[in-house]
Amino acid sequence: MGIFGNLFRKKEEPIIPVDLSVLKTDIHSHLLPGLDDGSETIDESIDLIKKLYELGYKKAITSPHIISDFYKNTPEIILNKLNILKGALKNAGIEFEIEACAEYLVDDGLEKIVEKNEILTFGKNFILIELSLQYAPNNLKKIIFDLQINGYKVVLAHPERYLYWVDDFKKFEEMKDRDVFFQMNIISLSGYYSPLVKKLAEKMITHDMIDFLGTDLHHVRHLNAIRNTLQERYLENLFKSGKLLNHTL
Repeated sequence: MGIFGNLFRKKEEPIIPVDLSVLKTDIHSHLLPGLDDGSETIDESIDLIKKLYELGYKKAITSPHIISDFYKNTPEIILNKLNILKGALKNAGIEFEIEACAEYLVDDGLEKIVEKNEILTFGKNFILIELSLQYAPNNLKKIIFDLQINGYKVVLAHPERYLYWVDDFKKFEEMKDRDVFFQMNIISLSGYYSPLVKKLAEKMITHDMIDFLGTDLHHVRHLNAIRNTLQERYLENLFKSGKLLNHTL
């Protein structure tokens, strides 16, 4: 193009940071103290919630891990801890709505939980599931089908992090064809996990696959990463798409 072409090239408009208050609700976090790899104490939970409020959130549906061989949480354990945290927020004078569901790893234990009808859902019977980051489970289609025939709406947590399908994008398309909702982690768009995760997240946004945004908040480092993501072009595009459902919860 030459030097003069570069001089007169139209500059890209600057991106105004997205307003997270539009979402209202975060559906994926680890704020219940001592239950998994997230918050460790009540004080840490309260501090993280204060910072979520500062970012614009009015509500969090927190989602501790349930992994059969590691985090053996139950609805009773989770709801008891939720009530303790609610009490602490009230005593601290913090007006922030908090509920709890769970993030279920698709493993052998999940089928047993479904059989016992011990699922913690959010919204209108949504269930949040996650896959191993190393490999896809062989029974994934069956698990999804069983959940759906039992009346659950399946939400797949952070699909952009399942890099074993990065060269087989049809796997994601097949899941959308099966009416699976996709929940993206906001910080995936910053490159926090890896450049490849960022690229896959952007591709999913381009294909209108994302239904929910989540913080997947574990600690203060994630909050800093969220702030660093607010001027990402693809995040802006996702907000403008009108596809996100967080505000309906």
